Amino acid sequence: MEWIESIVTWVNGWLWGSILLVLLVGVGVTLMVGLRFIPIRKLPYGFRQLFRGRKSDADGDISPFNALMTSLSGTIGTGNIVGVASAIAIGGPGALFWMWCTALVGLATKYSEAVLAVHFREKDALGQHVGGPMYYIKNGLGKRFLWMSFAFALFGALAGFGIGNTVQVNSIAHGLEVSLGIPRLATGIVVALLVGAVILGGIKRIGYVAGKVVPFMTVAYVGLCGVVILMNVTSLPEVLLEIVQSAFSPVAATGGFAGATIMMAVRMGVSRGVFSNEAGLGSAPIAHASAKTESAVRQGTLAMLGTFIDTLVICTMTGVAIVLSGMWTSEARGMELSIEAMNTLLPHSGNFIVISGMVVFAFTTILGWAFYGERCAEYLFGVRVIVFYRILWVLAVPVGAMMELGFIWNCADMLNGLMALPNLVALLFLCPVVFSLTRKYFADLKK
Repeated sequence: MEWIESIVTWVNGWLWGSILLVLLVGVGVTLMVGLRFIPIRKLPYGFRQLFRGRKSDADGDISPFNALMTSLSGTIGTGNIVGVASAIAIGGPGALFWMWCTALVGLATKYSEAVLAVHFREKDALGQHVGGPMYYIKNGLGKRFLWMSFAFALFGALAGFGIGNTVQVNSIAHGLEVSLGIPRLATGIVVALLVGAVILGGIKRIGYVAGKVVPFMTVAYVGLCGVVILMNVTSLPEVLLEIVQSAFSPVAATGGFAGATIMMAVRMGVSRGVFSNEAGLGSAPIAHASAKTESAVRQGTLAMLGTFIDTLVICTMTGVAIVLSGMWTSEARGMELSIEAMNTLLPHSGNFIVISGMVVFAFTTILGWAFYGERCAEYLFGVRVIVFYRILWVLAVPVGAMMELGFIWNCADMLNGLMALPNLVALLFLCPVVFSLTRKYFADLKK
């Protein structure tokens, strides 16, 4: 087991040392500039499209709204609570600033991924709309790059068991064990039964559940965190200043905090930011490819809202609360840090906010990623693999509940990076397609 951990650690050091940091930021900046900052300028337009009705006879399997909610179900998970806490505990408050920067350029990345996913999508043998990086690599770049589409699908099918399954259920089981004393195996079995009941219905049932649960859980968590922050609003300016200053200067060791360099803050902010909003990973466009829509660009404006809501709203709430509490200098890590921070700001009730938010967030992420992994496996082996993948997915849930968290997080980081590489390269090659479709769409709107 030790040699496996050593390999994972080495791969992570290679991937996240500079390669992915440069690619994620570089591709995001390239897309943002090439799009003339439309992902930022058109955020209000995206929110208007979110609640606008759609023709029921448009091509696709689920509504644009449910496509976004399915995408959000896959991104709003433990990364918003455990991931943010881990980033600050290791990289200091400055890690939150770099999460914000990753999210800003990620708006353009997520927008472009969805545009390409809808534009190059296909129908499978069951008549379902399928799309995502493996399809826009195959249909957009041609036969010479089929190895990249295969690599993405392979890493995506495997990554789901890390980022979207075991990491999520492990956090649920750990949180319920710490707070309520519920055995991990019991939690794993219950979650597996609930997941199985949903995913056996395919994308339509996943989209329906996500469309009901995700909006409620987002508003509830943001509202509760907002109340906690407002109760301590006098300290907020000082906290925001500390976050910005820590992003550009080393943080000295204090209390249980070991200290952090600027590079550590950047690395933790970017890696945990990507883990949270998945911009650049190529997962979210798999859901958006199923949307009933006549326009790839319109769906792209919805897709970019996912990054805004996930990181710039939800992660910010968690991160600001942790820094505001001062508990980031303690020896607490991950879930314990989030709980201690909330309990410090709101005694006796903070624990409920963290645990309830984490359980619902993680559960919906398991649902969203079940669909992502299934689509990747289908690309590799055809529709016959779907039922076997769903069974294996459900069986992995109780196993994940019993595993050690540290190794799971390391594996998730590695698989994230391996997924992102072919997707980011494809986005660079296909950015002229995104620019052309975008210019035409918004020019037609002005007519």
